[in-house]
Amino acid sequence: MASLNRVILIGNLTRDPEMRFTPSGSPVAGFGLAVNRVYTNKQGEKVENVDFFNIVVWAKLAELCAEYIHKGSPVAVEGRLQSRSWETEEGQKRSAVEVVAENVQFLGRPGGPDSAGRPGQSSEVTAGAASKAQSSGEDNPVEDIDLGDDIPF
Repeated sequence: MASLNRVILIGNLTRDPEMRFTPSGSPVAGFGLAVNRVYTNKQGEKVENVDFFNIVVWAKLAELCAEYIHKGSPVAVEGRLQSRSWETEEGQKRSAVEVVAENVQFLGRPGGPDSAGRPGQSSEVTAGAASKAQSSGEDNPVEDIDLGDDIPF
């Protein structure tokens, strides 16, 4: 049977990307994304809602996100859902579902301010630089990174 795990989200960062490194030195960044949703309820009223997602970005793309986007920046994220679970030091079981981003498009206007008032960056430049770095073999593909149980957030 065929399977597919693909997510595309467009929204604004809820916090600055938090850059970390795995014990082996691989860069990883995490940030929150707010996605607005508008729908009409059964009474015919327009309802505005916001969904929040945790995003994880690896390798050169993590470094680019940490450098060029900030809280409030508009982005488009393409990736896959990943669920993980762990046990706290107190013995409580925890779990999370997050988006592992494979592509992040920066949607701020080139040279203009983003929604947080910071200078914008061209999505073509930043996403293209990450693609070039990955295709040149500069960084390991996401599938080759073995974290074990040691996720740095």
